[in-house]
Amino acid sequence: MSQQDNHSLLKEAYAQYAVADARPLPPGKMTFEQFLIWADEDTLAEWVEGEVVLMTPASLRHQRLAGFLMVILREFVTTYDLGEVLFAPFLVRLPEPLKRAREPDLIFVSKERLYLLKPTYLDGAPDLIIEITSPESLERDRGVKYKEYEQSGVKEYWLIHPDTCQGEFFQLQEGGYRQIYPDEDDVYHSRVLSGFKLRLNKLWEEVQ
Repeated sequence: MSQQDNHSLLKEAYAQYAVADARPLPPGKMTFEQFLIWADEDTLAEWVEGEVVLMTPASLRHQRLAGFLMVILREFVTTYDLGEVLFAPFLVRLPEPLKRAREPDLIFVSKERLYLLKPTYLDGAPDLIIEITSPESLERDRGVKYKEYEQSGVKEYWLIHPDTCQGEFFQLQEGGYRQIYPDEDDVYHSRVLSGFKLRLNKLWEEVQ
C-alpha cells in the first residue's frame, strides 16, 4: 500500500470518527429499532438496556491510534481476503440475552460471519474488537464491556491504552478470556488474524 493510499485511508477514518453530537436524548427507554431510527450516521452512542448512552469526545492521540490501526489491519485483511475491518461509528448489537448495542473503536468480521452485517450495524459478535481507552472509559472497557464481549463470544479483545503506551490482549478459550502477552520483542501475535503481528513499539512511534 502506497503512502498516498495510507493517507487517504487515514483521512477517511478521521472524517467518520466524529464525536457524539449535542442532540437531545430521547425521553424514557426505547427498543433497539427505535434507537436506530433516532440515531444518525454521525451519532456516537450506545444502546444499553433500552437507554441511550452518548460517547465522550475522543482525543487526538485516540484518533491517531484508531486511524493507524485501521490502516494496517485493513491492509492485512484485504491482502489475504479475510473479511472486513470497520471502525466507529458502526454499531455492534450483541447477541441475546444481552440487550446491548456497543460502538467499538474497531472490529474485524471474518468472511464466514459477514452475513451478520446489516446496513447500519453488525447483528452479532465480531471476531475481534479493539477499544482504545481513556481515563473516562477505562473502567467500563476493562470491566463491563470485557464481560459482555466474553459472554458474546468475541474471539479476541484488544485494549489499547494511549496514556500508558501499553496494550492488553485477550483471546477466548475454554472457560473465558485468557490474557496473551507480547513476546520479548514487544510484538503481539493475533490468533484470529493468523500471521498478523502488532509491533507495539512501532504503534507508539506512529502516533507521537
